Amino acid sequence: MAKGDQNDFYTRLRVLLPPAWFAEESTILNGPLSACAAALSWCYTLYLYAKTQIRISSASDGWLDMAAYDFFGNSLTRPVDMTDDVFRTVIKRALLRERGTRQAINDVLAELTGNSPTIFEPQRVQDTGAYSRPTMGYGAAGGYGSSLLPYQAFVTVQRSKKAGIPWVAGYRTSTAAYGQSSQGEYVSREMVAGSITDAQIYAAIEAVKMEGTLVWVRLQ
Repeated sequence: MAKGDQNDFYTRLRVLLPPAWFAEESTILNGPLSACAAALSWCYTLYLYAKTQIRISSASDGWLDMAAYDFFGNSLTRPVDMTDDVFRTVIKRALLRERGTRQAINDVLAELTGNSPTIFEPQRVQDTGAYSRPTMGYGAAGGYGSSLLPYQAFVTVQRSKKAGIPWVAGYRTSTAAYGQSSQGEYVSREMVAGSITDAQIYAAIEAVKMEGTLVWVRLQ
């Protein structure tokens, strides 16, 4: 007998009854008590489940997705086939993520796409280089700076490597046939498994950049 199961609740209810009033075994009595015990056991199981869903560390299934939505809205959604444990780690990392720095933009994009972005600030000497310094070379390093672009940055993002479209083969391959496994068909961008949308990239940058700054983004 485990705590909270039907037998546990049956025993609890049985001991509350005056022993002089009821026989030890009674079919008429055991039926109603068993029904009440089953309902109470179900309620207790539901309570234990609900209790685990109020913390990110123990939440699961759709409740974990709801927690992510409460904190991040549509900027952090679970990719297809991602497990609860992995998604939980993603949520916690996003909650404690560094923000308001150049490194924050680099880290969030590297995590999202798998590629480190190229960040150029026209008022940052380390990016533009300087004459008579080894950090500058035409066509090799550095770039034109400008004092007319304060609090701005230019970020070049390499899109993530796509996982492909399951069951769809390429044109002119022997496995491509309509209605068959590895079929050939017209596809769209939304069908690509594991893809990161442009909106998610923009949202990730918006979430970590410093307020009052302007970030220009180029997607490749």
